[in-house]
Order: sequence, then C-alpha cells, then structure tokens
Amino acid sequence: MGSIPETAHFFFDIDNCLYTRDYQVEERMSDLISSYVKNQLGKSPEETKRLREKYKEEYCDDIQGLVHDFQINVLDYNSKVDKALPLDGLIKPDPELKRLLEDIDTTKVKLWIFTNSYVTHAERVLNLLGVDGLFEGLTYCDWQQQPIIAKPQGEMYQKAMKEAGVSNASQCYFIDDSWNNCAAAEEMGWTAIHFVEEGLSLPNKPASKHHVQRFEELKLLFPHFFKHEQ
Repeated sequence: MGSIPETAHFFFDIDNCLYTRDYQVEERMSDLISSYVKNQLGKSPEETKRLREKYKEEYCDDIQGLVHDFQINVLDYNSKVDKALPLDGLIKPDPELKRLLEDIDTTKVKLWIFTNSYVTHAERVLNLLGVDGLFEGLTYCDWQQQPIIAKPQGEMYQKAMKEAGVSNASQCYFIDDSWNNCAAAEEMGWTAIHFVEEGLSLPNKPASKHHVQRFEELKLLFPHFFKHEQ
C-alpha cells in the first residue's frame, strides 16, 4: 500500500497582510520600539536611530538585536511595545476576509498562522479582525527561546512545518507582504505568494512565482482549495 498524501497547508502572515497598511500599525510599533530604546536603555535619539538601522541590516527583527546587545527582559519589552499598541482603535473586524477564509475547503487545505510577531500580538490582531477561530494553529517568533529565530531564517520555516505537522515542503503554501520572507519560502520549496497591497509598486525582481494585490485573487490562483471554485 502507498502512503497517504499529506494535506496541503496554507500559511498566512499577519501584519500588513491580513490587515491593510493604512492602519499604520507598523509605524506605531516603530515609534514604541524607539521609545523603548531611548527610555529603557538610556540612548539618545541619534544612538537609537543608529542602533535600529544596524538591527535592520543585521537581524530579522529589532528584538533579536536588543536581546543580543543588551540582554533585555523580553516580557518587559512585550509589555512596553507590543501590548502598548492601541490596536483596539486601529484594527477593525474584516467580514470580507472572514468570508474568504470560511470559503476555503479545510478538508483539502489546513489554515495556519505564521508570523514574526510574539504570540500575544498575534492573538490580539486575529481577535480584532474576527478571524481567530479559523486557523488550526499559530507559529510565532518565540522571544523567550534563545537564540531567537524569525522569518526569513530557514529554521523558522522548519519550525512552522514541524508545528503544523507537515513534512513535505511541496504541500506548503504561504502568503506574506515581505519580499525576503517570500523569497526564502521559495528556497525552502514552498509555494509563496507575495502580497503587494493595492497602491504599492511591484518589485523589479519578483520574490516568488505568484503575487496578489487582493486576497480574492487567491481564488483564481488556487480554485481547488475553495468550496466554491471559480
């Protein structure tokens, strides 16, 4: 007897992907990170700018650099940065996103969250969008794990596969707004879809085979994953 084929898994990024950039969550988050560096580490505005530029070059996320250089308390950072974000006033329920996710045939493909955010931020966002009950699981950047790993590091994709229970990279589908994250997913053998929100310019060099500007376009790319095929 042959082995039973693995179920496909569709991994979804969260920030600037499940919700629009117009909410300016990234900008608010960046302001809080800078405030943390200045207020908690005693850095001047100039030093803060230099550090953050350095971390952008050398790490996947500021938190990796801050832990490496200053051994910060990650839970304290979480309370002063992620948890301090006024998400309730920024992110609104998205009925269209919910309908699209509900139309995916979960007997054919499993839905999984794959984010560089910490777990508390991820859960808050999913709850505010009204889609928190539609995913089978969540792979997040675990700040309490040392060393911290995050997309686009290959180990992070391996972690997602292990936690989702899928061993065949060809059964992994992934949508993310980050060029680097999509390119890394393709290198891992995943099928990546670069989300380039309407109003943004397409990159000169594609990150992956597929790109979409609206989530509805997923129905055209993968009609077999939906209950109501196009």
